[in-house]
Amino acid sequence: MAGTSSGCGKTTVTLALMAALSRQGLSVAPFKVGPDFIDPGHHGRITGKTSRNLDGWMLPREYNLACFGKHCANADMAIVEGVMGLFDGYDGKTEAGSTAQMAKWTGLPVILVVNAKSMAGSAAALVQGFERFDKKLSFAGVIFNNIGSERHLEYLREALENNVNMPCLGGIIRDEDITIPERHLGLVTDNDHPLSDKNREKLADLIEKSIDIQHLLNILPDIPADSGFDKKLPNILKKYINIGVARDNAFCFYYQDNLDMLQANGANLVFFSPINDKGLPDNLDGLYFGGGYPELFAEELSKNIELAAQVRQKSINGMPIYGECGGFMYLCSKLYDHHDNAYCMSGCLPFTTRMFTKLKALGYREISLSQDTIIGRAGEKIKGHEFHYSETDDPLMEINIDNIYKAADRSGQEKKLKGYRINNTLGSYCHLHFGSCPDTAKTFTDVCRAYNKCKRTKK
Repeated sequence: MAGTSSGCGKTTVTLALMAALSRQGLSVAPFKVGPDFIDPGHHGRITGKTSRNLDGWMLPREYNLACFGKHCANADMAIVEGVMGLFDGYDGKTEAGSTAQMAKWTGLPVILVVNAKSMAGSAAALVQGFERFDKKLSFAGVIFNNIGSERHLEYLREALENNVNMPCLGGIIRDEDITIPERHLGLVTDNDHPLSDKNREKLADLIEKSIDIQHLLNILPDIPADSGFDKKLPNILKKYINIGVARDNAFCFYYQDNLDMLQANGANLVFFSPINDKGLPDNLDGLYFGGGYPELFAEELSKNIELAAQVRQKSINGMPIYGECGGFMYLCSKLYDHHDNAYCMSGCLPFTTRMFTKLKALGYREISLSQDTIIGRAGEKIKGHEFHYSETDDPLMEINIDNIYKAADRSGQEKKLKGYRINNTLGSYCHLHFGSCPDTAKTFTDVCRAYNKCKRTKK
């Protein structure tokens, strides 16, 4: 059984539904449509399972279906949280990249979540529009969010009568106590705002008193799960190499599929904290710095001089090092916060990055590699997205820096996004999904394996 949640306030409703079903003893497989790292973290906290990203633009249809099939195969329920509104994709002409597209690909019915604050009859017109817009979609029902009272819900039910086909599953009364705080880039991460047992119980209570859970379970269809995803990955190699992965409150934006694909290509992932650990783990053959919030932990990162110096030395020695967005910022020399305070980073790349209060870049990106790199061969294309509030200043010194990315947005328009390389260190603002080009993980692990061989030869 599965449902896709889309509409205003869907994240809180999705988390509450996951909490209620989990409390009933059901195993829930969580998914998120679109390039998002924050919501999946909260999904995992609620369900105890890693949430996977599905994306109609970055990833081909077959990959999405195989990923969905594999990770809901041993679950009682699958819940897919939508991206933006139901029909919002990457343009206004097609459904590409939208929740509606993913619902049809996976065969899931939609639970429409509508912000009904100050609405009555207009809610029926809105729901009717969603229901009629695409006849190929099926709806499990609508949940009205942000209602004022039980009486308000009755008005909404009356408005739907004889006007729409989908049932009203219930209504959620406004409750400021269950909101999750926000900051730039979205909700506060699970790392910085973990939902406590008490909060999870409150979320479960919210759904159980607001909708008829059993009725919902009864009307949802059985979805056959296909584990064909395994066939798309190489056999796990016995010759392991060690890749250090930065993971803490500053570096927490990783697609789980990226990590899985590195492991499938023979990588032993060794997690470490650039904030807390005094040095790098031993016997590493490569480093991976994902995105996150280095600007919020810039002081702590700058004080960890020993680890930063080790990263810089590894870069000089030719170790394969890959950093994206927040990880790229850490690979640079300095980071300036909103108040123009400067903090030293690792210094692998001769740039400073500077935070702004306004968004500097947002959108899908397709990267074409102009040269052979640690993540792919010249001419290969890898898809991802860009989302940041900082920019780079001019290099601090005259040095030979390769820009090996040619970037375009979803419409094919050229973007100024760059990928900077010095030695075997590569950094960029782009978050790449390795599933868009499976050779990415293989190339990175192959380069790390070559570095390992070189180390042993020198010994």
